[in-house]
Amino acid sequence: MKRLSVILNVLTVLVVTMTLIACGGGSAENPGDVPSGSSPGSQETGTVVLVVVKKMAYEKFEHFFQANGSVEAVKDAFISPEINGQIKKIHVKEGQRVKEGQLLVSLNSDVIESSIAEVKTALELARTVYKKRKGLWDKQIGSEIQYLEAKTNKESLENKLKTLQAQLDMSKIRAPISGIVDKIFKKEGELAIPGMQLIQLVNLENVYINAEVSEAYIANVGKNDAVEVTLPSYPGLVMEAVIHRTGQVVNPTNRTFLVQVLLDNKEEKLKPNMMALIKMRDFFDEAALVVPSIIIKNDLEGSYLYVVEPEKGRLKARKVYVKPGLSSGSRTMIESGLEPDQQVIVKGYNLVKNGMLVKIGS
Repeated sequence: MKRLSVILNVLTVLVVTMTLIACGGGSAENPGDVPSGSSPGSQETGTVVLVVVKKMAYEKFEHFFQANGSVEAVKDAFISPEINGQIKKIHVKEGQRVKEGQLLVSLNSDVIESSIAEVKTALELARTVYKKRKGLWDKQIGSEIQYLEAKTNKESLENKLKTLQAQLDMSKIRAPISGIVDKIFKKEGELAIPGMQLIQLVNLENVYINAEVSEAYIANVGKNDAVEVTLPSYPGLVMEAVIHRTGQVVNPTNRTFLVQVLLDNKEEKLKPNMMALIKMRDFFDEAALVVPSIIIKNDLEGSYLYVVEPEKGRLKARKVYVKPGLSSGSRTMIESGLEPDQQVIVKGYNLVKNGMLVKIGS
């Protein structure tokens, strides 16, 4: 019995000793532990990220917007006759170039010409009678009423002849402008009526680009402002021009106003009703802080980017919250949050975090 008690005591001592040894081992330094006063989020690593920076300085910044428009010929005439008449002869063909005053269409004028011949005969007699009556009246021979009747008859026939001559001229339809005969709507032998389209004549030397622009830009767009015009039909063609005029009335239906650009079109590339785009400037700042749009990131607190700042002889990336303004192309103006001479990370910005060591490359 005594022997069993001794064995149990020895086993108890061994268990206690092993337990103490196990507990004491935890006091040894563990290389993976975070040092006192540090946290995993603030711990600096030995990794240095190579970045490229842009030193902030004031520069010119412009913002543009585009509006859809269409081409309109400055000189475009739909020609119709001034009098009724049968089309006797069409003197031009579609696609033909004509000059101002050139004869386009002749209407049947047989009745008018016959009337002119009759009036001329009657007028010749009336002038003879008037001449004799006047000679007698000057000598106080004959009655005044006979003299006045002869005078009135002569003047009436002269006026009638002028009217018939004007009608004869109207039967000859001439080009009001120089240009191209684009469309002939009637055929020879058909009846022409005033107000009915007979021929479309267009001159392409100068054209308008008309665009409807939102009234939100009405304070930023004005006459003689520089613009760029492009056309989907001619990729790569960019035409510089100025605003010819702006509309004075806002369309109540779509809240837009007219912007019109005048273009020289000597090569006649632009055709009426073609689609066009007008690029207009609505903002300009001579001294703005501008960064590449792609480097601006966002989190729950707002927009931010990274700058490089020296600290204890080393360069570190610092997260800076900014207020972005307008963007134009790949550039964004910064309204607040940056100062001149700050170094903004423009390459390597996706590799850095706040407080990370960096090295500036080129």
